[in-house]
Amino acid sequence: MSKAIAGFSKLSKEEKINWIANEYFTNPADAISLLKKYWNSDESLQKLHDEFIENTITNFYLPLGVAPNFTINGREYTIPMAVEESSVVAAASKAAKFWAQRGGFKTVILGTEKIGQVHFLYKGDKEKLTSFFNTIKSKFFEETESITKNMQKRGGGILDIVLKDKTDSLDNYYQLHATFETKDSMGANFINSCLEQFSKTLKNEAQNNNAFTEEEKQIQVIMSILSNYVPNCVVRAEVSCPVADLSEGNGVDPVEFAEKFVTAVKIAEIEPFRAVTHNKGIMNGIDSVVVATGNDFRAIEAGVHAYAAKSGTYSSLSHAKIENDIFTFWMDIPLALGTVGGLTTLHPLVKLSLEMLGNPTAKELMQIIAVTGLAQNFAALRSLTTTGIQQGHMKMHLMNILNQLEATDSEKQQTVRHFEKNTVTHAAVVDFIKDLRKVTAKDLEKDFL
Repeated sequence: MSKAIAGFSKLSKEEKINWIANEYFTNPADAISLLKKYWNSDESLQKLHDEFIENTITNFYLPLGVAPNFTINGREYTIPMAVEESSVVAAASKAAKFWAQRGGFKTVILGTEKIGQVHFLYKGDKEKLTSFFNTIKSKFFEETESITKNMQKRGGGILDIVLKDKTDSLDNYYQLHATFETKDSMGANFINSCLEQFSKTLKNEAQNNNAFTEEEKQIQVIMSILSNYVPNCVVRAEVSCPVADLSEGNGVDPVEFAEKFVTAVKIAEIEPFRAVTHNKGIMNGIDSVVVATGNDFRAIEAGVHAYAAKSGTYSSLSHAKIENDIFTFWMDIPLALGTVGGLTTLHPLVKLSLEMLGNPTAKELMQIIAVTGLAQNFAALRSLTTTGIQQGHMKMHLMNILNQLEATDSEKQQTVRHFEKNTVTHAAVVDFIKDLRKVTAKDLEKDFL
């Protein structure tokens, strides 16, 4: 039987939940109880969260952790990270402490330009279109003045608009390719508003252009939308130190470590299968801070991975070298972020996270987030090239396994002590808990007898 429903969005929150519970769950009462457990007891705060999106039925929690001891351009930070994956926060914290003792992270903004495009079809003479565009270009700026006025006061606005001929890829396809500076806002609404006005100006001016034939006047705008690929909105994060300073007194030879580390990065530069996982590790750090600061991690992911493939082959975002006995590890990464507008002024924990970071500008946030990604990558590569990734990760994952097994506090304490000196695997933890419970059962039996 079809579960389609008409007018779902018009139902109350309670009615939506009741319908879902009765249609999809064998025990509707349990489903309803679980959903309501995650409601905030503060009704006004819950209402705020309900109104972030449509058809809200409850809240979906992510842990918000912090990674202390980051030194960035001589300033100390504790970085908020919203993430569910074990070992991410611990790895970032460990890398932060390591590099704080070696001069910290250095960053520089390479650009803050963002991009939007009007995609349109034009059937006619290309030279006439080029001449027409050059004639009316100033009108695109004039007719968006009401939109750009406030942004210009903050030092932003439309940087340039160019006509791009894409007919070699698709018949009759052209673009208005516009670049923007949006200062501390991510700028999506601002850019899209400008682009939609560009499309109106384009069509209206074409209709009144006497040089065009009737067919040429019928410019068809397909869409007007910003791009999340921002290859000129880029920040560089870097660490460096003498190779000898890579020693931690743990028996690992610093020269051998540095050479293996650089080789591991080079493998990610040339091997896409490795590069994807390598860059995913970088994004573990980046996404967690993007989420904590109320930015769009999906847009960041899409733009970053496009940037990683800009050469035509998907490759490592980070790079490493040894020159004159100096180890250097760095990354250039595109990050279109905002610290005003959107959730940054609505979500209480986003506001808290930004305050924890000192209420950064968009440029400062770019640097903080890039550093977190580089720290995450360093921690992963250090583990991979020395002890192996599973040793540290599985120990951090241990508590998740224990919770799956519904271990008691006493069982958790005994298991943690046992695996301080033993390798953690899911099977090993299951066996250990089973043995513990057998012993406990026997002890109870003796007490009873």
